[in-house]
Amino acid sequence: MKPTTNKEQLSLSKQMFLALKQAETKLDMMERSRSEPIAIIGIGCRFPGNANTPESFWELLSNGKDSVREIPLERWDIDSYYDPNPDTPGKMYIRHAALVDQVDRFDPQFFGISGREAHSLDPQQRFILEVTWEALERAGINPQQLKNTQTGVFLGIGQNDYANLGLSQVENISPYDGTGNGFCFAAGRLSYSLGLQGPSIAIDTACSSSLVAIHEACQSLRQGESNLALAGGVQLILSPQMTTALSRLKA
Repeated sequence: MKPTTNKEQLSLSKQMFLALKQAETKLDMMERSRSEPIAIIGIGCRFPGNANTPESFWELLSNGKDSVREIPLERWDIDSYYDPNPDTPGKMYIRHAALVDQVDRFDPQFFGISGREAHSLDPQQRFILEVTWEALERAGINPQQLKNTQTGVFLGIGQNDYANLGLSQVENISPYDGTGNGFCFAAGRLSYSLGLQGPSIAIDTACSSSLVAIHEACQSLRQGESNLALAGGVQLILSPQMTTALSRLKA
């Protein structure tokens, strides 16, 4: 075995030192990324009490306004479903709820969606498109400029009342009912609509869905999977089924 010269040993030492410094730099970057601050640059919202902007929502909270009201007829006939006894089958023991207004309003042409497809589109998906657009405008970002960018979508969603209402008659199911009501399609539709190339994930962890979606968005940003993240959640109570089930649980 040929012995190494002093010059060769020095060269190897330099290479080892350089590799060590590179590893230390990479490790330092990984450690710093775990606690890197995340900037929230735009917000859009729809909340009960006609709180449809961040300003109006803050005003509702600051004034202690109660947005709970008797369930209106356009949701369902509460008199037909109400019974003070929670053990009564097919009934609910509550008459009031905090509900978002104007869930039937939508401009499909703005998003390049046909009227026929819009009819099969869960209002939750409609809200996602509209409110995301508003949030981007508030951030000073032209939504059309996000095309082909590494922007991720992280969406908390877990209620499918519109599907329960519209798919009860099998003979009337349209080709758009599947994509209009599946949770995975809700996130995918937003990514497709804006031409995004980042992760696109629908998350259902019950009441923590939106929180988990935001957590996943932060992780994606810190790990470099996304350069920008659209994160949030949506839930619309449109039918009495789930409320009836929760009433039976006395929840």
